[in-house]
Amino acid sequence: MAMAPETEKAVPTAPQGSARRKGSLRGLALRWDTAVGALLVAVVVAGLGTTDGFGSGENLAFAFNDIAEVALIALPMTLLVVAGQVDLSVASMLGLGSALTGALWDAGWAFETIVPVVLLAGVAGGLLNGWLVTRVGLPSLAVTIGTLALYRGLASVALGSDAVTDFPQTYADWAVDTTTVPGTFLTYPVLLFTVLAVITAIVLHATGLGRSLFAIGAQEEAAYFAGIRVKRIKLLLFVVTGLFSAFAGIVFTLRYGSARADNGLGFEMLVIASVLLGGIDFDGGKGTLFGAVAGVLLIGVLKNLLTLNDIANEVQVIVTGLLLVASVLTPRVIAAVVERRHRRAAGARP
Repeated sequence: MAMAPETEKAVPTAPQGSARRKGSLRGLALRWDTAVGALLVAVVVAGLGTTDGFGSGENLAFAFNDIAEVALIALPMTLLVVAGQVDLSVASMLGLGSALTGALWDAGWAFETIVPVVLLAGVAGGLLNGWLVTRVGLPSLAVTIGTLALYRGLASVALGSDAVTDFPQTYADWAVDTTTVPGTFLTYPVLLFTVLAVITAIVLHATGLGRSLFAIGAQEEAAYFAGIRVKRIKLLLFVVTGLFSAFAGIVFTLRYGSARADNGLGFEMLVIASVLLGGIDFDGGKGTLFGAVAGVLLIGVLKNLLTLNDIANEVQVIVTGLLLVASVLTPRVIAAVVERRHRRAAGARP
C-alpha cells in the first residue's frame, strides 16, 4: 500500500525545489532533536559541576521518579501529536484515576480490583475524546479542553475535597523513589517507562502503524485516500492516551501516598512542553520519540536542579512556560529563515 513519507507534506508531484525544501526541513527536525539531546547533556554536566549531591544515586532516583507520570503520558501524547491531534485532558484523567483509586479503596475494595476499574475508566474517557473527534468531527483541542473540565469535575464528585491515604505498603513501596531496581538508580516506574518507551519507538519508527501516523499528521486527506483507516487510528490513540493517563493517576497516588481530586493539576502543560520541546511538530507529521524522551528528561533535570538550588516553584513554572514557548517558536523561526534563503537562492539563479 502506497503511503506518504514520514515527514513530507507535499504530494508526490510537487516541484523538485519544494522537495528540496522539505528535505531541508526534515534535516532541521533531526538537528533539533540532536540539539535537545546535546542541551540535556550540557545541563547534566553543569549540574554535576555546580550542585552538590546532584549526581548521587539517591538524587537521580528522585529526579527521574519525580517525572515518571509526565513521562508515561508523554509516550502516547507523542503519537497523538505526530498524527496532528492533542489531548489536554490528560492531567484531569490522572486526577480522576487518583480520585477513583481513593474512593474505591475507602469503600473497602481490594486494590487488585481497583486497578482494572480505574484503567477501564481511562479507556472510557479516551473513547469519549476519540468519538467526539472522529465521529462528531470536532477539533481535538476544543474537545479536550471541555473534557479537561469534565474529568476534573468527575474527580471532585468521586472524592470531594477529601484525601485518602494508607494504601497497601507493597504497592506503595513499588512507586517511591527509595525503592530501586537492584544494582541501579532506576525506580520501578522509571524502568516501566523505559520498557514502554522502547516499544513506542519501535511502533512509531519501525511499523506500518507508525508510518500511518506520520502520513495522517502530514496530510490527513491524502492518507485517507491512500487506504489508511484514519478515524480508527485516531480513536485508538485517544483510548491509549486515556489508559496511560489513568495508570499515571494510580502511580501518582501510590508515590505520594495520597488520593486527591486535584492530583496532577497542571501536568498537561508539562506533558505538552516535553513533547514539543523534543521537536514534535504541533501541526503533525514530524518528530522522533528520541526527541520527546529527551524533552521529558530535560524538563525533569532542570526541575531537579532548580529545586536543589532553592529556586521557588513559581520560577520553575515560569521556566517551563518559557521552554514551551521556545519549543514552538524556535523551529518555526529557523524554518522561516531556511525558506527565505531557498527563495533568495532560487531568485538569484539565471
